[in-house]
Amino acid sequence: MSKEILAPTNAPKAIGPYSAGIKVGNMVFTAGQIPLNPETMKVEADTIEAQTHQALQNLKAVLEEGGSSLGNVIKTTVFMADLGQYAAMNAIYAEYFTDNPPARSAVQVAALPLGVMVEIEAIGLVE
Repeated sequence: MSKEILAPTNAPKAIGPYSAGIKVGNMVFTAGQIPLNPETMKVEADTIEAQTHQALQNLKAVLEEGGSSLGNVIKTTVFMADLGQYAAMNAIYAEYFTDNPPARSAVQVAALPLGVMVEIEAIGLVE
């Protein structure tokens, strides 16, 4: 089985030696998506809500590049700089995963790239 590197033009370019996503068979594995504006490659959102929206928009772009979608996500991992902001992040997350939400882990980490508040990765199915 071969792997396909995903590098959508409507998602941020990788800021290190990794791929935005990998498609293998009928599965898409994304790298963690942080709230970078894909046009400016800068973090413009300054609240957990706005950063969660941008991270999920970036995640959506990577999934769609691989033929998947948010509706076909089976697992996410949410990395947060402060779990005290969990409820605010979760409210935005719930807007994107309305029916049959995926399995999810959420963890607090010591730091995230570029000092962001949230990073989200996913595994999605291709139908």
